[in-house]
Amino acid sequence: MRVLITGAGGRIGQMLIEPLRAAGHTLILTDLHPDESLGIDALDVTNAAATVAACAGASAIVHLGGIPSEAPFADINAVNVVGTYNVLAAAVETGIDRVVLASSNHAVGFYRRSDATRSFDGRLELADPAAPRPDTFYGWSKAAMESLGSLYHDRYGMDVIALRIGTCFTTPPDARALTTWLSPGDVGRVVHACLTAPKPGFRAIFAISDNTRRWWSIDGATALGFVSEDDAEEFAPELIARDGEPDRSDPTHDRVGGTFCFAPLGETMSPAVRRDRGLPDPTA
Repeated sequence: MRVLITGAGGRIGQMLIEPLRAAGHTLILTDLHPDESLGIDALDVTNAAATVAACAGASAIVHLGGIPSEAPFADINAVNVVGTYNVLAAAVETGIDRVVLASSNHAVGFYRRSDATRSFDGRLELADPAAPRPDTFYGWSKAAMESLGSLYHDRYGMDVIALRIGTCFTTPPDARALTTWLSPGDVGRVVHACLTAPKPGFRAIFAISDNTRRWWSIDGATALGFVSEDDAEEFAPELIARDGEPDRSDPTHDRVGGTFCFAPLGETMSPAVRRDRGLPDPTA
């Protein structure tokens, strides 16, 4: 499959390059910031004509391009929402019938552990599909992205899978991520499953590894053929020794969106301020 990736220069984009190539896909790599060493060409998804041109010859799109954390509403809307519209509209114009959207757990950030109702191996899980409950303008943009994907599926028959991505870093950055981690290997596996599952229609599903402590269901991803090979629990001794055992009554651990639920709405913060407030660095 010939796959256009937007935002290929970002953390998750770079994680996907080798696994998708190894799975047999031919990749068209684009990003707002081109990188000749990685073969990444320039693409600003807010430019509709450029987005159409980038789609030439592709049979699927993995849309990662966008602002990766909270920002003022106008910026979030212009890049994350209008950019996603441009990608979906370009897919229709160029005959692409499958799009994988990088949504986020922050589209459903205000759900709590007490909202988990499905029993799995003696524990409760928050099941797919959970209706949007965004925690920030960033989370709202991801919910809007999902809604656009649903619209384009119903209007044009396009297969659109929105991945509510958890904490996708090389290793879990903190004790909270023992529940929310998506490993570099598993992000490649789940995206490959989305690209190859027969006739998935529209779906909005969680994308995390099969972590021992997870409380978000991975049934939606499993139904597409995803088989997780990783578990954050191997990092638990080190992280708990550093951070302490997570208190499930603490809002940081009780809400899907964690600290995003309590961050200043619409405020772009420097890395230093984010650290002082206990918020994750989205660029790390």
